[in-house]
Amino acid sequence: MSVLDAPAGTGPRTSGTGGSTGLVPVFARLKLTLLRNGLRQSAGRRAVYIASVAATLLVAAGQLIGLVALRGHAHADSLVVLLAAVLALGWAVMPLFFAAGDETLDPSRLVMLPLRPRPLIIALLVSSLIGIGPLFTLCLAAGSVIALAHGAGAAVFAVLAVPLTLLVCVALARAVATANTRLLTSRKGRDLAVLSGLVIAVGIQGVNFGVQSLGRAGGLSALAPAAEVVRWLPPASAIGSVQSASQGAYGRAAVQLLLAAAALALLMWLWQRSLVKLMTAPDGSTSAAADPARTRSGRDGSGLWALLPEGRTGTVMQRSLRYVARDPKTKAAWVTALAIGLIVPLLNAVQGTGSVYFACFGAGMLGIQMYNQFGQDTSAFWMVALTISSTRDAYLELRARALALLLITLPYTILVTVVTAAVLGDWGALPGVMGLSFALLGAMLATGAMASANFPYSIPQDGAFKNVAPGQAGLAWISIFGGMVSAALLCSPVIGLTIWLHLADAEGWLWLLMPVGAGYGALIAWAGLRFAAPRTAERLPEILAAVSKG
Repeated sequence: MSVLDAPAGTGPRTSGTGGSTGLVPVFARLKLTLLRNGLRQSAGRRAVYIASVAATLLVAAGQLIGLVALRGHAHADSLVVLLAAVLALGWAVMPLFFAAGDETLDPSRLVMLPLRPRPLIIALLVSSLIGIGPLFTLCLAAGSVIALAHGAGAAVFAVLAVPLTLLVCVALARAVATANTRLLTSRKGRDLAVLSGLVIAVGIQGVNFGVQSLGRAGGLSALAPAAEVVRWLPPASAIGSVQSASQGAYGRAAVQLLLAAAALALLMWLWQRSLVKLMTAPDGSTSAAADPARTRSGRDGSGLWALLPEGRTGTVMQRSLRYVARDPKTKAAWVTALAIGLIVPLLNAVQGTGSVYFACFGAGMLGIQMYNQFGQDTSAFWMVALTISSTRDAYLELRARALALLLITLPYTILVTVVTAAVLGDWGALPGVMGLSFALLGAMLATGAMASANFPYSIPQDGAFKNVAPGQAGLAWISIFGGMVSAALLCSPVIGLTIWLHLADAEGWLWLLMPVGAGYGALIAWAGLRFAAPRTAERLPEILAAVSKG
């Protein structure tokens, strides 16, 4: 039985004073020690941390000054309550993606210590206030209440609203992290961490779209309907209470503040409940895997895998597709490319400022996946190298990897092109754009094969945000950007034909670009694979050494 189940007063004391008073400084020192020891690991980590602190302080200062400048604006309350809601949402989802960056987010490390739940969560809550995130939240909350507070009564509510907003955000993050601790420490959790780049990229595009929409809708007044609802949702309700007090509605302000306080109490209760369950219940995450009656799925030659060609081609295609489905780094690269390749042309089309030719961006994003094909194998590339004894073997290996990529990229390219044309209503340009996308994709397959043979680099598996081994950043830049420029040059005949048809007012002949682009792309891809095969067969030891450094 864990000490969390023991009756009150029967367990050992955590300190001479008992309760949470003695735990708070211990956990605060623990947080600072973890931070200090992490910075001692390398000069690069210290540089990144200092740069992130400086950037956060600059952004926080800018936010504070901007919010203070809104003081007296008619719609300042609409903006600040929505900012508070977005901030709380960020606190709720960030532990799902960045749990590995803070060891204190895993309370299961404390399961063997004689700690009571209530003192433990209070100590963890206080230690959570140490960091860049809480400082940024404090600045934003302070700027928000300064923008809204008018009068002595509003100042009183402001003094209560700032710490309450901060505590609700931190408690929300802790409750979510504790409830998902076993997920975050599993393979799926590591996949979530790797996919955080996608969330950030999509979020940036969403913010950009929202700002442009506000500009067309007439400014902050467009936020009023949403703000009327959000101001009653914690922790935004705490900020909204300051505006209510400024208007003299003290009863409404008190209700809004009490809603935030009730949310804090509820989060603390949920946090304590999840903590007790985590530290007393057995971990059954591996019980299914240990079951002898468990059936194996995805056997070779069964299901959809049976549709792949026989021999080396089918085997290599299956291995490449399994990388996409199982390897966290490969999966993250593919999902990010798929999402961004659709979001950029679609958002530009929705805003009315884009062109159907933006759909070629999707083909380009997926074509990049052909670069550094051997890097995803890491040190296991030696098994691939043992199967390559001739230029023919190298050609079959590269061709199978390109075919696996085409299984996803071809239908995806068609989808992005059709959707973009449908949103813009420009169906006449659809065949030309599709042909140009096919030509670009074929050119990137060709240059990707050459780059994989000449500029391979390792992809570290020990960090969510390290995609290049130390000392190989130059190889990555040369491989990707050099290949992209080369692919654009290889596509110049099709690009020139497209421009000529538009300048000659021969849009009726744009349909020719589809077969021309598809045929040209296939020819370029075949030629690139042919040229890359002998180079790959000659450089097997060098490729193995390069991809094994991570």
